[in-house]
Amino acid sequence: MSATGAVLTRPPVQAGGAPGVVPQVVLAVVCGGYAVGAALGWGSPELALFMGDFGLSVAALAAAVSCFLYSRRHHGRFRPAWLLFAASSAMAGIGNGVWGWYEVVLREPVPSPSLADFCFLLFAPPAIVGLLVLAKRPVTKAGWVCLGLDAWLIGGSLLTLSWSLALAHTAHFQGQSVPQGALALAYPLLDIVLVSMVLALHFKRSSAHRSAINTAIAALALTVLCDALFSSPLLREHYRSGQILDAGWFAGSMLLTYAPWVARRLPGGDTAAAAPERAAPRTPPATGTSAATRPIAGSLAALTPYLAAAVCTLGILYNVLDGRRIDRVVLFTGCTVVLALVVRQGIMLLDNITLTQELAQKENHFRSLVQGSSDVIMIAAPTGILRYVSPAAAGVYGRDAEDLVGSELASLIHPEDLGRVVHEVRRFLAARPEDEPTTRIECRFRAGEHRAGGEKWLNVESTVNRHHGGLIFNSRDVTERVRLQAQLQHNASHDALTDLPNRALFTERVSQALTGRRATDPGTAVLYIDLDGFKQVNDTIGHQAGDELLIQAARRLAESVRAGDTAARLGGDEFAALIMGDGSRDHAAREHRILEVADRLRIRLSDPYKIDGRDVRVAASIGVAFAEPGITPGPLMRNADLAMYRAKQAGKGCVKLYAPQMQADVVRRAELATKLRTALHDGEFALLHQPVVELAGGRITAVAALARWRSAQGILFTPAEFLRVGDRGRLKEDGDRSAELGRWQLEEAVQQAAGRHRAGHPVPVAVRISAHRLLDRALPPKSIEALLSRHGLPSGSLVLELADTDPRIPLEELERRLVALRRLGVRIALDGFGSGAAAVGALRRLPVDVLRLDRDLVDGVVDSARLHKITSGLLRIASDLGMQSVADGVDLPEQIVALRSMGCTHGQGMAFSGPLDEHRLRHALSQGGYAVPGPGSEGRAVVLSGTGLPVRHVKKGREPVSPGRVLGELPRRFGPGDGRDGAETALASPPLRPNSETSVPPT
Repeated sequence: MSATGAVLTRPPVQAGGAPGVVPQVVLAVVCGGYAVGAALGWGSPELALFMGDFGLSVAALAAAVSCFLYSRRHHGRFRPAWLLFAASSAMAGIGNGVWGWYEVVLREPVPSPSLADFCFLLFAPPAIVGLLVLAKRPVTKAGWVCLGLDAWLIGGSLLTLSWSLALAHTAHFQGQSVPQGALALAYPLLDIVLVSMVLALHFKRSSAHRSAINTAIAALALTVLCDALFSSPLLREHYRSGQILDAGWFAGSMLLTYAPWVARRLPGGDTAAAAPERAAPRTPPATGTSAATRPIAGSLAALTPYLAAAVCTLGILYNVLDGRRIDRVVLFTGCTVVLALVVRQGIMLLDNITLTQELAQKENHFRSLVQGSSDVIMIAAPTGILRYVSPAAAGVYGRDAEDLVGSELASLIHPEDLGRVVHEVRRFLAARPEDEPTTRIECRFRAGEHRAGGEKWLNVESTVNRHHGGLIFNSRDVTERVRLQAQLQHNASHDALTDLPNRALFTERVSQALTGRRATDPGTAVLYIDLDGFKQVNDTIGHQAGDELLIQAARRLAESVRAGDTAARLGGDEFAALIMGDGSRDHAAREHRILEVADRLRIRLSDPYKIDGRDVRVAASIGVAFAEPGITPGPLMRNADLAMYRAKQAGKGCVKLYAPQMQADVVRRAELATKLRTALHDGEFALLHQPVVELAGGRITAVAALARWRSAQGILFTPAEFLRVGDRGRLKEDGDRSAELGRWQLEEAVQQAAGRHRAGHPVPVAVRISAHRLLDRALPPKSIEALLSRHGLPSGSLVLELADTDPRIPLEELERRLVALRRLGVRIALDGFGSGAAAVGALRRLPVDVLRLDRDLVDGVVDSARLHKITSGLLRIASDLGMQSVADGVDLPEQIVALRSMGCTHGQGMAFSGPLDEHRLRHALSQGGYAVPGPGSEGRAVVLSGTGLPVRHVKKGREPVSPGRVLGELPRRFGPGDGRDGAETALASPPLRPNSETSVPPT
């Protein structure tokens, strides 16, 4: 027998329990004691009379009380039956009590008829009706007719037999009065009816209350048997109260007393009487002796009417063959019995025809449903052998249903799934049917050669139901669904483009490496990899080429790691690798090994990629972090990311190992970011302005807006450290802070310029802004137009200095944006001109009004002849293009003279003034300008005062004046206690610094 067969034949758990043994023992002892006393005559005639009359009365009344109390406590369909049995027993108890009153109390014969006879006659009718209530109710009218006919067949046969043997003599009344004769016939006739009902209901009783009904039927049958014996003329002439016949009546009453309470207790405290329908499904499948008794009981139930008719016929034949004259009562009763049998047979024949047609129709429906279903329906016997397989097996399994019938179910299930299936079947059979009527099992099933692709295993999902100790499997092929689920699960954990593990799966692998059996291996490391220059590939040759590059890079990465390692794509051009340690405890050795692996990956990923017939090159920056004891996946991956970012800062295309200082730098930057946000929110930033002076006459033609941060000590500092945006914008939070500060600076500069215009100082304001910021969708041209309109700043009063000309910036889009701004009256200045080829390219494409010479050119224009020629050439270009030129960082008078001689029109720097607050700026504007060297000073060194003081000439060839002496007469720095709004000139101790490099506050 297979494993599945062993499971199916396992005996189910029995529910409920048998009735208690103690009540049965007490009942047997009481009945046995009464029988022994009756057999021995109770020791005296007086006691015999008392026990024979009042003892029977007490027993009958006990039965009445028991049945009545049970009917009060338990409500249901059978409650009227127990009330009727209580009334029947009460009549018997009253009759015996009246009988004892005459015999024991009055000591005189019982008159006939008497009140006792009346009570005894009323015993049978309630009992008969009670038995009808206990009977299994027919569902059709024909069933009720057949039940009545069956009762008449049994009663008629008994009447024929008893009339032939005894009742015929009683009917002649032999000197008795009419009431006495009728009474003599009433007893046996009612007993015959009662016996008929007992016999008929013995095979037609309800499945519920089985134990109680059996006990009640036994009690009534015993009572009827004693009544029949008492009706016999031979016994009745010699009967006296207290004899052994009373023991039968006593036992019948005691059995009826016990009958209501005999129902078995079910799990949960309910009785079978209270929940018959709940108890029925838990009945285990019939096996052994119980299975054999059910067909016998069914056969006797079907043969009972025919046996009764046979008894009636045999009685008539006995009288005929014996030569006796057939009594009219016997003849009439026999004819009616035969007629009832014919009618019953006709009804049964019609019912059988109807049932046969319904059964055939249902069978056709069932066959159509089973054969037409796309699911495979299989019935497994208790031995695990398939007894039935639907035709759908040919299409689903590729095997004919006839070939599967007779095979073991276990032989068709995949060996790896068999144990799980057997466990689930055992659990299902052990559960209660009402709690779990069905279960689902999914396993692999063997497919046959008829299926496309030959013999293979299919994923099958089956709904399992119980069936006569076996199981019914309703199975369907879910192979495609399982394959789709596996594909979806793979897609959820792998990158769609490269098919490498994604971030979620990579994090899970790292977690397993940190918590598994190799958790203590210090050689495990995570590598973060970023492809440098990938954005240029997308921008130059297209995103499709970029995708192909990523696919090839992923293939190289997967081929370069070992089988136990993991390569993953985290997103964009970022990859990662988990390198498992080799168990080495040597720190230097493991570091050397991992760095060697990382460098090999860097070289492999930096090799040229063949895309669309062209060689494409990118570099790889790699960060390495080791799995220190106690670290979790999040911090470990973060450390590797920090190391990779440090590699990009170090010049790209290199490998960096994580160090704790990197995390400290991140913390410092976060603290600085918090301070900057707080400063912006609390208004700690101040906007200073540095005059732009015309070199020819010293007139102030514009002012440059410069943002400064006022520290807690009242000193103003430049926020340059906070505005440094990393390569490729990786530090997004820095870019966000720069944009936020830029918005504030532009808003504040326009507002203050509008105030100066209204005060009579109509000088333009120049605001430095990056090209990235200009291309930001958050700053469209209309927002600048709205800003100018809101503050009432006239056209031409705003100059935007283009701060950078990154070659990666699309010049076409930048050109469109600048053209739109110029239509609003905004002038455009190109800052840092001369610092590289990018500035020349921007000059060729962009609509520029002003050129700002780079500070490096201005610093060396006096001392270096080469720089003098370069600067002169650039200024000549600006002049030819009709642009204004502004020299940034003009800190010495010699620079003024030199630049003016080259054709530079304007200058800005410490030679005129440092950044001024609004009060000082308006004062300088009121003065009209600054003194500059005259036209004849080209051959001499000239020193200017930053406050417009007279010019001091120095003869050519003398030692230049030191910066300290030049600026010795400039205003000093103001502190918080000077009462001047905390303004300062952003100057530090000599030597001089550029304006953009003022010290930042300590952190």
